[in-house]
Amino acid sequence: MTDAAGVVASARQRLAGAPRARLGELVTPRLFAAARGPRVVPRGEAWHLGVLLIADDALLATGEIVRAHDPGRRGFTAQASRERAELALAALRGGFAEGETVHVGWHVVDLDAVARGEASGPVTLVGAVPSVRWSRGAGRMPLAEYLDERIALLLRPPQGA
Repeated sequence: MTDAAGVVASARQRLAGAPRARLGELVTPRLFAAARGPRVVPRGEAWHLGVLLIADDALLATGEIVRAHDPGRRGFTAQASRERAELALAALRGGFAEGETVHVGWHVVDLDAVARGEASGPVTLVGAVPSVRWSRGAGRMPLAEYLDERIALLLRPPQGA
């Protein structure tokens, strides 16, 4: 299969029954409810495969991954640490269970754009082959091979089981 949509559809079939990750969206309340602060609200589930998330109806590029929790009052040495703690608290406020992993800041990969030869998120065509950049410094890898590797890792039985 050489088109990205077909590769993703095939991956969905192989993933049936595999564990999924929860998706959330950061919502900043209007002025009236601002006292409660921002929250991360549930937006579905997807299979987490490295830099990609496969939902029932879309391919998504991952954003941030946080565990819902209340960090309490702590000093932070870096602004990034403070922002992650605020995001974790927002996930808890939004209804995610304490300690639950949530994907936030993901965005849809436009498979039609990829088919036209345009890049969308980490996915693009290299020659005629849909490919993915799995890290900022890495080259591109064929999407089918990337998904094969990631699905094998996801479906692998736990060590010692």
